[in-house]
Amino acid sequence: MGTSGQEPLVDLLEETWRSIAGLGDQLGTPEWDLPSECPGWTVHDVLSHVVGTERSLLGDPSPTPISTPEHVHNDVGARNEGWVASLRPRPGPELVAMFREVTARRLQDLRSWPAARFDELGPTPVGTVSYREFMAVRVMDCWVHEQDMRVATARPGHREGAAAELSIDRLTSAMPFVVGRQARAPEGSSVRFEITGVPSRRVDVVVRDGRGTLGSPPGGGPTTEIRMDVEVFWRLACGRVSSNAARGAGLVDVRGDDALGQRVLDGMAFMI
Repeated sequence: MGTSGQEPLVDLLEETWRSIAGLGDQLGTPEWDLPSECPGWTVHDVLSHVVGTERSLLGDPSPTPISTPEHVHNDVGARNEGWVASLRPRPGPELVAMFREVTARRLQDLRSWPAARFDELGPTPVGTVSYREFMAVRVMDCWVHEQDMRVATARPGHREGAAAELSIDRLTSAMPFVVGRQARAPEGSSVRFEITGVPSRRVDVVVRDGRGTLGSPPGGGPTTEIRMDVEVFWRLACGRVSSNAARGAGLVDVRGDDALGQRVLDGMAFMI
């Protein structure tokens, strides 16, 4: 498909979409019906959702939802459910072919844009931001949904590369909000996230003037240190697994102030 000379984020979308399509090619019929950690959705439904989102961004009308399950809480969720329900009858290989077709159209469209168009502001799921920022969100969202499919089918992969790095960076950038606002960590306290695996991260958050900020912990070390694998990290941040389930399964190690650590873990599900 070539390489974008205008916007590197388009290349990251292509990287992620190729990996998703390759995963889809590997799945056997029973795997498409496996439940994912997205409420009410199978592996097939997760890919249907990605197909529907990209078709919507191309201007295709969204199907009317047949029903609104309990996990649907807003108009965006209802539109998502419309796409998912309408594509359920399609066999997995046919859905993969549809995914390839719509993402090829999206890449062709994005690569036809002048560079300045990516600077234009507009409404997105994260507020009014540039289209470039919106496409960074799309890279993360598609990468997370790919990982949803991989977790459900026990087919790990695509944990390395620029798309994975961008996705984890975006998720870790929200940790000051989680510590300061969600967990209401006290003034002067600090939380260290030790994220192992690939890609690994160490993220230190200090509360100053009532706000969580990135920075080294004062004194001898952090008030609380939370250690986990990168897969557990994104699953917690994206609401795929609860804090209690993760701790109960021994997937998270909290050191120091345990009560603060628990509040942080409870508040991590900022992207659902």
